Amino acid sequence: MRDVIVAGIASALLLARGKPQGVALVETTPDGAWRSFAAALICLPALLAIRVLAWASFGAPEAGVLRALIAETTAYTIAWAGFALLSLPLAQAWGQVSAWPRFIAAWNWTNIVQYGLMLVLTVPAALGLPPSVVQVLTLLGIAYALWLEWFVARHALGVDGGRAAALVGMDLALGLFLAGLIRNLSGG
Repeated sequence: MRDVIVAGIASALLLARGKPQGVALVETTPDGAWRSFAAALICLPALLAIRVLAWASFGAPEAGVLRALIAETTAYTIAWAGFALLSLPLAQAWGQVSAWPRFIAAWNWTNIVQYGLMLVLTVPAALGLPPSVVQVLTLLGIAYALWLEWFVARHALGVDGGRAAALVGMDLALGLFLAGLIRNLSGG
């Protein structure tokens, strides 16, 4: 498994720099897609650190930290599995079902880059930088993350820019839905 993780991270780092050759490093089988979900375990500490830093800066959730952590980790799990499940019928409809395992593997591994970036971008707010600087950095980080997802979809799934954008939009919609659910479950 160590070699799979090393290859997955190497792939993610290449893709993060706009190098489509990174796709060649991910596994292309259904088993490889399953193994790539190890990235979710790697990213979980970053998610928890991001939330703790946000709560330290902006206050703990009304319903308490434990309830919020349960809501966050539940939504996190749903997001990882949900995107994979929602993307499969699209890949089938587009005639790209054979490329879907490679796409999911690349998507999963590049999440490590995205979570790392978001963690780094959470630190300035915790350090007390002016809100305008934090907002600009956050927007740049989000724009980059959206671009990276689009880039991965184009090159790992082998679809045009519009279809790649549709996948990114679907992931964004799922994330917004889950953010609302988390807000409701954690009391605000």
